Amino acid sequence: MELPPTDAPDPDETLEPAGFMVEGDGGDRIHFLDWGGPPRTSTAPGIVAIHGLGQTGWIWAPVARRLAGSSGPRRFVTLDLRGHGLSDAPTEDGRYDLDVLADDAVAVAEGAGLLGDSEADRIVLAGHGFGAIVAARAAADLGARCAGLVLVDGGWETLEATTGVDADEFLRGLDEPPEVMRSLAAFLADRKAFDPGTWDADQEHAASATIVETHAGRVVPSARPHATEASVRTMFAYDPRPTLAAVSAPIAALIAGGDESGSRVRQLAEASAARVASGRDPIAISSFAHDGHNLMRYRPREVAAAILSVAG
Repeated sequence: MELPPTDAPDPDETLEPAGFMVEGDGGDRIHFLDWGGPPRTSTAPGIVAIHGLGQTGWIWAPVARRLAGSSGPRRFVTLDLRGHGLSDAPTEDGRYDLDVLADDAVAVAEGAGLLGDSEADRIVLAGHGFGAIVAARAAADLGARCAGLVLVDGGWETLEATTGVDADEFLRGLDEPPEVMRSLAAFLADRKAFDPGTWDADQEHAASATIVETHAGRVVPSARPHATEASVRTMFAYDPRPTLAAVSAPIAALIAGGDESGSRVRQLAEASAARVASGRDPIAISSFAHDGHNLMRYRPREVAAAILSVAG
C-alpha cells in the first residue's frame, strides 16, 4: 500500500526547543526537547519522535521545524533514549530492554503533557532506525491512545536477516575510522560530506550532540559503550511481525535506498501482510531509493507529511 501524497508546512527556522527531564522507568532521568506547537489544550494528537542508535533528539530538527513552532499544526517532542545524549545511562542488566525503552517514551509523552489522565488523549509515535523499534513497541502498548505510528527506515525487519551478521559482529562494525575521530572538525567534515547540500546549523548541532571532545582534542561517541551494546542486543532480539500486528493505529513506513538484496522490502511486505492477517490495515509505504538512512535530513518534508497522514 503506497503512502498517499500529503503536504507539510515550510520550516520555521526561528524555532528553538526547550529542554526538560522526566523520570522514566526505574527512576532514570530521560531528557527531551519540546519544540512547541499548538497549546496543550488542543485536541490534536501531539507527536513523540525517537532517534536511532547513537543519535539524539536533535536529529529530528528538520521535521520538528515543519510541524511545531508558532504556525505548526502539532505539538512536537523529541527524546534522548537512555544511554544517549543527556539522558541517564544506567549500568544494571535489563535497563535497555525494549519494554523499558517504550515506557520511557510514554513517560516523556506524559511529562510533556501530551498524555494526561483522559483516555481521549492520544499521541503519534515516530521513530528512526532503532527508534522505530522503540516506537512500535510503545504504540502496541498504548493501544487506542496511539493515533498513528511512523517507521522511518526501520522497525519492520529482523536485523540479523537484514545485515547477515549477529549482534557481536554488528557491534564490531560500529567503530568509526580513527581519522574521523581525530578532532571535532574532522568529524563534522565527515558528516557534512554525506550530503553537503543538506548541511546546515541543525545538522551540525545534531552531529555534535553525538560526540564528546576529549582533553586531547579527539572525539568519542556520546552514547555510552555499555548502552550501545545493550541497545544493539535489544535491536537484534526484536520480532517485528507480532509487534506491528498488535498496533491498532495506522502505520506509515518510509524506506531508504541501499537494499540491494531486496530483503528489507520483502520484510516490510511480510510485516504488512501480518497486520492484514490480524485484521489491521496494511502499512502505507513510501520508498526513497536514492536517499540514505537519515531521511529526516534528506527528505524532511516527506517525513513530516507521513506523520500528518497518520495523525488523524
